[in-house]
Amino acid sequence: MSDRAPQPVERQLPTEESKDLVALVRDIIQREISPRAAEEEDSGHFPRELFTLLSESGLLGLAYDSAYGGGDQPYEVYLQVLEELAAARLTVGLGVSVHSLACHALAGYGSKEQRAEFLPAMLGGGLLGAYCLSEPSSGSDAASLRTKAVRDGDDWIITGTKAWITHGGIADFCTVLARTGGEGARGITAFLVPCDAPGLNAAAPEKKMGMKGSPTAQLHFDGVRVADHRRIGEEGQGFAIALSALDSGRLGIAACAIGVAQAALDEAVGYATGRLQFGRPIADFQGLRFLLADMATQIEAGRSLYLAAARLRDAGRPFSQQAAMAKLFCTDAAMKVTVDAVQVLGGYGYTTDFPVERYMREAKVLQIVEGTNQIQRMVIARHLAGPETR
Repeated sequence: MSDRAPQPVERQLPTEESKDLVALVRDIIQREISPRAAEEEDSGHFPRELFTLLSESGLLGLAYDSAYGGGDQPYEVYLQVLEELAAARLTVGLGVSVHSLACHALAGYGSKEQRAEFLPAMLGGGLLGAYCLSEPSSGSDAASLRTKAVRDGDDWIITGTKAWITHGGIADFCTVLARTGGEGARGITAFLVPCDAPGLNAAAPEKKMGMKGSPTAQLHFDGVRVADHRRIGEEGQGFAIALSALDSGRLGIAACAIGVAQAALDEAVGYATGRLQFGRPIADFQGLRFLLADMATQIEAGRSLYLAAARLRDAGRPFSQQAAMAKLFCTDAAMKVTVDAVQVLGGYGYTTDFPVERYMREAKVLQIVEGTNQIQRMVIARHLAGPETR
């Protein structure tokens, strides 16, 4: 409706290589993602061929070691790539984030032999990963998970059900957290499981409000046999591994949230500068101008917050509190910005003719995944005031 095209985000990138990387991502988005995003989301199509292209382009392992097929990029660069992808289509941005999460345990805690054997195919060999922590009865209280892994000679037998698994039913491998010892966090161990293992089956995908192109399903482990050399880390170390992965994963969700919010703002600005009422663009009216200004400010603040946390991570400094803050703020901001974008478009915003209604539906899930925003507040408060007294 307006000839005012959105301007690309001006990014603060540390190297010429990272600038070229973002340019490559934008080219793939323009050619392969944006033209089909609305149609494929509406039909529930998962673009597996696109993830193959991303893998071939080196975009599925950006933050990992090049010795194993990764991109050797700092997290601040990886997250800005995620933001770009999520702005074009959240199914893609979130999918890359989840894949990276699924690789985290092996990359960070696997033996040198395990990394050499498995990581190259996971990072650049066209494979797609899933992360299996949540269960039907253990979501926020992840340490109470019930899926069991029982030792059988040189193997483990895994039995149980995992829930809310992104890429459930289509992934090639999954990182699975299972109970190998007593109750609580210390009895949990991590495993790398091939998704074609006998006894591993996916339920029908969940029917979701948004993210229809990204399959989410329960995974049932019915006596799945996994060799001990696929155990990651020590027995009982799994929950600590999971928490480490989630700290990084929360930054991925924060970046995705800002991507969705940026896309919504771009659409709102384009509409407001082109829509005429009372003889002039509605962007001339102060109430709307202030609304757009607030949206832009929240986005910029969220971007600064997740990048500050990423730079702590890149420097090898503690960043758990900042990751929780970034996930909390960015996803709440995305929810508000997308709701406001619908309001800017008025009745048109409530129709599927414009993408802002999709952005609003998609933003909601980001307040839930990788730890609800209520859990993020608990994490932040523990850093400030110590553990809760019982």
